[in-house]
Amino acid sequence: MSVRHFTDLSTVSEGDLRLMLDDAVVRKARLKAGERTKPLEGKVLAMIFDKPSTRTRVSFDVGMRQLGGETIMLTGTEMQLGRSETIADTAKVLSRYVDAIMIRTTSHERLLELTENATVPVINGLTDDTHPCQLMADIMTFEEHRGPVAGKTIAWTGDGNNVLHSLLEASARFRFNLNVAVPEGSEPAQKHIDWSQAHGGKLHFTRSPEEAVDQADCIVTDCWVSMGQEHRARGHNVF
Repeated sequence: MSVRHFTDLSTVSEGDLRLMLDDAVVRKARLKAGERTKPLEGKVLAMIFDKPSTRTRVSFDVGMRQLGGETIMLTGTEMQLGRSETIADTAKVLSRYVDAIMIRTTSHERLLELTENATVPVINGLTDDTHPCQLMADIMTFEEHRGPVAGKTIAWTGDGNNVLHSLLEASARFRFNLNVAVPEGSEPAQKHIDWSQAHGGKLHFTRSPEEAVDQADCIVTDCWVSMGQEHRARGHNVF
């Protein structure tokens, strides 16, 4: 049986994404009720961080512990990665010791190379291209407060970054309308727009934040300039 990875929302079926969310809702309710289940007892998650993190690190660490598992925190300064070992070497070595790998990195290509060489599941904790775990949490939060997201309208204002790329994919997978307002020069990658529209995504693009948020059921924003994209800052001053 081939190893299944969580690299993007586009690589997981609509049904499987819904199963994950429904399972998360049930487990959260049981946890609040004081029920402790340990489906990941004896399992170890390696967490690789090439980029600084607060919420991603804490959420993965706490989540594994609540489910009975353990984590190992790894950074570039703690590994041979980038000095004498390739990402392929790292994937093969870690696969011998841990049960899954999460990586938060600046390079989506590095994530894909990790999946090609690992024999355990790999989770995309963030790359410069997408941030699927963020969107899964966002959709779960929306539905907890506003009910089913299908058919609703979500507005995005801000940078055309990795979160927006995953939001574009989510609009097709979860069947909601998406209004997007980004400054000129900060548009999302065309490949994500094309994929979303090819899979039923209902998208509307505008330069006006006011138009994007008008009658929206939810407004999503992010930092105006993503890490590593500081050169875009000038364009945001006129947005």
